[in-house]
Amino acid sequence: MKQDATRNPAYTVDCEDFVHVVEFNPFESGDSGNLIAYGGNNYVVIGICTFQEEEADIDGIQYKTLRTFHHGVRLDGLAWSPETRLDSLPPIIKFCTSASDLKIRLFTSDLQDKNEYKVLEGHSDFINSLAFDPKEGQEIASVSDDHTCRIWNLEGTQTAHFVLHSPGMSVCWHPEENFKLMVAEKNGTIRFYDLVTHQAILSLESEQIPLMSAHWCLKNTFKVGAVAGTDWLIWDITRSSYPQETRPVHTDRACVFRWSAISESLFATMGYPGKMTSQFQIHHLGHPQPILAGSVAVGSGLSWHRTLPLCVMGGDRKLSFWVTEV
Repeated sequence: MKQDATRNPAYTVDCEDFVHVVEFNPFESGDSGNLIAYGGNNYVVIGICTFQEEEADIDGIQYKTLRTFHHGVRLDGLAWSPETRLDSLPPIIKFCTSASDLKIRLFTSDLQDKNEYKVLEGHSDFINSLAFDPKEGQEIASVSDDHTCRIWNLEGTQTAHFVLHSPGMSVCWHPEENFKLMVAEKNGTIRFYDLVTHQAILSLESEQIPLMSAHWCLKNTFKVGAVAGTDWLIWDITRSSYPQETRPVHTDRACVFRWSAISESLFATMGYPGKMTSQFQIHHLGHPQPILAGSVAVGSGLSWHRTLPLCVMGGDRKLSFWVTEV
């Protein structure tokens, strides 16, 4: 693997407005692997993209918008449902959003006549993260600055409620065991909850604060990664409640950590937006230095492709895509 200096994105897609949130569909559901959703001040766009790394006759990237949804308020977060399918008749598009009005919206569309959403209310402060249960897609977990983690069914009813010791920053579902949920708090504690007993079953501790983002590794669920202060941190939950590896990553504090979907050694981090740009790095655990670094004009949102070593960042009227090697 070659060492890369700062690079420009491999591909870009122009957008009509600032992009606050961007998410590839993470689920292997029918023909839905290349779905991408992004949103800004009052809209959500669902698109599909194919890359030359998948089909040799494509020059770079092929992108098509499938539908734009009016959102009415600034988008802060988005999670895909595993029920989304493009190969069904009619197709099913399902996702939820969090917004600056402290509400969750559950969208359902057939990309034709059916375009509806349901509002889920209960949080009293900023919602930092939300996720569908990855098996059935029948529940949504959310965490907030109001010191709670809440579980909702698709009717909008809360089915569980956990009181946290500090703002909840990230929530992740175990990819196979639907009753296990990971919740990361700003005070540096990461807890794993059993949704059957509603009890915490394990906790991890960061030696740095504030912890701003944590992610469960899909390729090896014994691994958890996070950013706290100016560092990234990696835990092996079978070995210790304290991180096995820690390295400084962003001098202006780090705000996002995301594992690649295809490798337990590959992950990306993002620093806080500066005056003009946001710094972005891709790391490999086998290499002492970042293997790729880039920057985006006031970037926000970070997501990995489900099957490629490729990630996307949002920014000022643009999606930027970076490609690396595994």
